Amino acid sequence: MKLIGAPNSPFWRKARVILLEKGIAHDNEVHLPFAADTKVPDYNPLGKVPALVTDDGEVLYDSRVIVEYLECLPPRNAFTPGDDRNRILVKRWEALADGCSDAQAVIVFERRRSQPEKISQEWIGWQRTKIDRSLAEMARQLGDRAWCHGDGLSLADIAVVCTLGHLSIRFKEVPWRDLHHNLARLFDRLHQRSSFAQTVPPGP
Repeated sequence: MKLIGAPNSPFWRKARVILLEKGIAHDNEVHLPFAADTKVPDYNPLGKVPALVTDDGEVLYDSRVIVEYLECLPPRNAFTPGDDRNRILVKRWEALADGCSDAQAVIVFERRRSQPEKISQEWIGWQRTKIDRSLAEMARQLGDRAWCHGDGLSLADIAVVCTLGHLSIRFKEVPWRDLHHNLARLFDRLHQRSSFAQTVPPGP
């Protein structure tokens, strides 16, 4: 099995954490989507990471699809509940965290425009609003609980911490730790686990 991704991608990290937590043998291949010689479109026609090449040669893309596939492998549903209601609630957490990561990515790419005068501060501000709202909602839902959902590590926690990790390296101006102490506690606690310690994005 082979996982293709970029070091700072929170989506690649999410899949890597699942692979490590489940002890699934795999190789990691780094391919930057916007490099001149990128091989990402060879795996995903959308030109996005991550992509997963399964042991039988099938190529899967989009981190949510990859996670769904990995959760079909033993131990099955290790991080997503088997019953429909709780599974949907965990997937809602994932959607919220992934949406936060999407907004961060849009800002990163907007700031990279080759012509600075074409950078839209209004567009960046709109994406920043999405980030602020999603962080506030994550903090509200987490409340005083130790885990985002249930009584142990789930995909919800993994997705949230991966987006917070990307925020920490790309957007140091966002004071999420000061604003949301419960998210900071979750973040710090999960980084004591080997799967998170091994996948810290290099940044910036």
